Amino acid sequence: MPSSSPSVGRRAVLGAAAAAAPVLAGLSTPAQAATRTRTRAGKRPNALPGGGDLGPNVIVFDPSTPGIQTKLDEVFHRQESAQFGTDRYALLFKPGTYNGLNAQLGFYTSIAGLGLSPDDTTINGDVTVDAGWFNGNATQNFWRSAENLALVPVNGTNRWAVAQAAPFRRMHVRGGLNLAPAGYGWASGGYIADSRIDGQVGPYSQQQWYTRDSVIGSWLNGVWNMVFSGVQGAPAQSFPNPPYTTLDTTPISREKPFLYLNGSEFRVFLPEKRTGARGVSWGSGTPRGTSLPLSQFYVAKPGVSAATLNQALAQGLHLLLTPGIYHVDQPIQVNRAGTVVLGLGFATIIPDNGVTALRVADVDGVRLAGFLLDAGAVNSPSLLEVGPTGASADHSANPTTVQDVFVRVGGAGAGRTTAGMIINSRNTIIDHTWVWRADHGTGVGWETNRADYGVIVNGDDVLATGLFVEHFNKYDVQWYGQRGRTIFFQNEKAYDAPNQAAIQNGSVKGYAAYKVGDNVTAHEGWGLGSYCNYNADPTIVQHNGFAAPQRAGVKFHSLLVISLGGKGQYEHVINETGAATSGTSTTPSTVVSYP
Repeated sequence: MPSSSPSVGRRAVLGAAAAAAPVLAGLSTPAQAATRTRTRAGKRPNALPGGGDLGPNVIVFDPSTPGIQTKLDEVFHRQESAQFGTDRYALLFKPGTYNGLNAQLGFYTSIAGLGLSPDDTTINGDVTVDAGWFNGNATQNFWRSAENLALVPVNGTNRWAVAQAAPFRRMHVRGGLNLAPAGYGWASGGYIADSRIDGQVGPYSQQQWYTRDSVIGSWLNGVWNMVFSGVQGAPAQSFPNPPYTTLDTTPISREKPFLYLNGSEFRVFLPEKRTGARGVSWGSGTPRGTSLPLSQFYVAKPGVSAATLNQALAQGLHLLLTPGIYHVDQPIQVNRAGTVVLGLGFATIIPDNGVTALRVADVDGVRLAGFLLDAGAVNSPSLLEVGPTGASADHSANPTTVQDVFVRVGGAGAGRTTAGMIINSRNTIIDHTWVWRADHGTGVGWETNRADYGVIVNGDDVLATGLFVEHFNKYDVQWYGQRGRTIFFQNEKAYDAPNQAAIQNGSVKGYAAYKVGDNVTAHEGWGLGSYCNYNADPTIVQHNGFAAPQRAGVKFHSLLVISLGGKGQYEHVINETGAATSGTSTTPSTVVSYP
């Protein structure tokens, strides 16, 4: 994460759901789904059951639950500074009104409403992220989320001071939103999607931010890189001063799946795809999409084997990963079109023996959402692979989505992978990811948590909305597919490069943060930033942040590079274009458009 501070390297046990009418016309009833499950079970004596309870770390509240604040505080105090801890929590609120709450969120904690609309679940109070645990510095406030709630902040403004991997989705703030810590200390986020903030959004010290398909009252300021797509009320395009990059619509979007209650029955809602999206998806009445009963999911618990997860997938079940750590000794293999793999409370998958943690076949409409992939001690070729090598099927009508799927290499212990995420399938949408080779924690060192590449895109027509990729030993992003598009990119080069020779790329000084392949004829990016903080050797020179073939179909808008306190320098922004950084200034060097 960006750091301007020298001190920073940067049970509710649920029984079987009662039968209830479908939410939308045409959907199967739970009884019908159960019949299919029994039929499958009849054909396969060892078939796994769908559904099940959500485990002890999914805590469900309703307005009559006693001691809600006490329970929220208990979880927060356990998680406030547990940056590399093993506990995971999902705090779920049934539809209704809750008064006088302040839900402070620590690490690996998700809070969400269980209505179809955020306005079904109202908290007269706050959902707060601050940085008291880190002396007012919010640059390490990772791995937490808020979704599907309406907030009426006590003092008119809710505080959400976060860094990467902290999505704010499908929220309605009936007031303002402050994105900085108390005292306006360092902050390095962030991501908002499908949300309505009635008042002003104040980023204050936030270095960069991406907001997608939302409605805001107003936006206060910008520091380095503020990007908007499909946001009603967004400031006008003005990069680099102020540093606003504004797209009227988002080309393609499909919101993240979410758990909700239909009466007493848990279901998972699957929002439909939108093209040319602008504003929230839930603004008038029931959102558009389909839903699935929990009986069609294998509800997984930590300790389950990869073989069992694959058995569930093979018999046609979806996966719901409850909070905790999952060790796998073979890849989780998603082969069926339309499969949903949904994590709760930052469920974390770790490959133990050098396998790829999760693989997706070249099929339509898979939805991966809400989990963390953490590299194991034995090098994996990759942690996530969407589509096999050479995948070529057209998925434009029903793309695969990768949403709030985060990758970590090191930090919680030594981990290694050659690449974090490889996207081979065409038309994939990567909607908010943080792919991070750790710069602090345990198991951190130039070779200790070696990971050469962050994200590799081989598939054509891939769209990334909210791409955060940091600290890889070589290229952070390599893009070889045709007609790729990225809206918002945030990057830091590896802090710990020991010297210039360690990053020498043939005759080129360093590996670009974002490299478009030489054979690509069409590519476009908006609002992309790369920063260097070579604190192991501040004399290192990085030739550029971005590298791409020079042709008319390869276009970039609103590019910047920054030297953080003079620890390393860039010679150019993209290719041979853009002024060099110099001295200890953190003033960005910018390119408004390229070529």
